[in-house]
Amino acid sequence: MNLATTISTQGLTRRFGELIAVDGVDLRVAPGQFFGFLGPNGAGKSTTIKMLTGLLAPSSGRIEILGLDLEKNPVEVKRQIGVVPEGMALFGRLTGSEFLNFAGRMYGLDRETAAKRAAELLDFMQLADQRKKLVTDYSHGMQKKLAMAAAVIHGPKVLFLDEPFEGVDAIAAGTLKAMLQGMIARGATIFLTSHVLEIVERLCSHVAIIHQGRLVAQGSLEELRAGVEAQTPAVLGKDSSDGSGGSPPSGEKMTLEQIFLRTVGGERRTDQELSWLG
Repeated sequence: MNLATTISTQGLTRRFGELIAVDGVDLRVAPGQFFGFLGPNGAGKSTTIKMLTGLLAPSSGRIEILGLDLEKNPVEVKRQIGVVPEGMALFGRLTGSEFLNFAGRMYGLDRETAAKRAAELLDFMQLADQRKKLVTDYSHGMQKKLAMAAAVIHGPKVLFLDEPFEGVDAIAAGTLKAMLQGMIARGATIFLTSHVLEIVERLCSHVAIIHQGRLVAQGSLEELRAGVEAQTPAVLGKDSSDGSGGSPPSGEKMTLEQIFLRTVGGERRTDQELSWLG
């Protein structure tokens, strides 16, 4: 086992007919990292997560999770990871309590332990008073919290999160962030993808950026910041307060948003207006 990395890929590629959605990605995520995985829409983020979690087979390349080859040891890997996928994949005709008990049993917990943890998680997620309600009747934010609870009920060593804060109110988001930071403190590894770059910058110690299926940056925030600053001369007189990717005011660090925009070569449109929008 190679435990120097918790998540490792070599030449990870996925094709859909003529489209190459993920193109030769080499990822390295160390144990205990809160790792952010970023990219524009359609860059290959969700496809990559689906391959890393065994939901989608790669066209070529190799994946190791916790030192285990995912292709050769799919069940053993899946027992040690938790996943909140893009579509959540909940069972709507179960109650919240039934769903968490089911998830716990599927991960191999005995009946008593699954019931105890399900009750604790429902209370922690402020869903205890909704435990007998059908999942299909939960709001989107409540379903998101339930999906997170199901993903951690077995105490995973690695947690994969695809847009976990989408549709979650500020109070619930604070609860989830505290839980995730507690997991990191206890040695877990978290792999997060989100379009909300402020959240990624606040939570993650390391980041990778994928663009058009290819990995274009990977490292700590400081390493990415230093790399972008070294490669891109300052744009004199251009403030970054509009989020367009310009240079920050003197003495201020580049934000993750500025790093991201410089890396993928994008910027917000400020040269056009829609006259009919008043």
